[in-house]
Amino acid sequence: MNRVTQLFGIKYPIIQGGMIWNSGYKLASAVSNSGGLGLIGAGSMYPDVLREHIQKCKLATDKPFGVNVPMLYPNIEEIINIIVKEGVKIVFTSAGNPKTWTSYLKERGITVAHVVSSSKFALKAQEAGVHAVVAEGFEAGGHNGREETTTFTLIPMVKEQIQIPLIAAGGIATGSGMLAAMVLGADAVQMGSRFAASFESSAHDNFKNTIVDVKEGDTQLTLKELAPVRLIKNKFYNDLQDLYAKCPTPDELKSLLGRARAKRGMFEGDLIEGELEIGQIAGLIHEIKSVNDIFTNIISEFEFAKKQILENSF
Repeated sequence: MNRVTQLFGIKYPIIQGGMIWNSGYKLASAVSNSGGLGLIGAGSMYPDVLREHIQKCKLATDKPFGVNVPMLYPNIEEIINIIVKEGVKIVFTSAGNPKTWTSYLKERGITVAHVVSSSKFALKAQEAGVHAVVAEGFEAGGHNGREETTTFTLIPMVKEQIQIPLIAAGGIATGSGMLAAMVLGADAVQMGSRFAASFESSAHDNFKNTIVDVKEGDTQLTLKELAPVRLIKNKFYNDLQDLYAKCPTPDELKSLLGRARAKRGMFEGDLIEGELEIGQIAGLIHEIKSVNDIFTNIISEFEFAKKQILENSF
């Protein structure tokens, strides 16, 4: 039992990233049933769809689960009201000011964690009253911090600044990675890419198969002028680079990006024109597995790595 497992009432200090187009109720409930904390990704759901996923998740697990809410999305008030009305007890907020909703959620008995990319924002989240902070390094997939601070550097820096529980994210998909993060000061880890390549992920099979084919250097952080995002290099990414060569304005970048490109790539499986968001750690993910098998592997790797360190210590 550590601070995070106690806070959320879970067996293992493993939290699933609330990834858009990947994190439906099937994934969230499978993670929770395996002893971690599953998160429904509200960012890619209309309010009625989110309500349906919450209700189905409650039927699929009797364990704690939560909802990840990117605060830059529209319908935020409606989404928060659904979360409260449906009795969700854990909310992870991201991409916005934690002061906006933390007090409101806490007053209704909800445990709140906030995702940050720097020590400065970790302190602001703590001041806003969140129960825990997720410090996400630049290796992570999807939307990312502008600072480009790596997880290995970020975790001890944030640890030095805050008193509340710390969850490490970005570039973690193995038991040994989990151990490394905890040695650096994290109380738990959040994994996105590893669970994106699971049978229970709601992503398209084309996207899942692409994840396991990713090699070192196949992803890149781009679109920093809009909202930094790490993508697999495909035709859409190459079109972006061609546009960057012409020193585009933000409006020109928005025009190329268009609408629903992430849905097109990850949910509909368009590997050419779609936006394919994944972390650098995909280079270590070689197989699509069930969530239960992923947990079994991570915990056994964690224990083995811990034993090896003790045996090799001097």
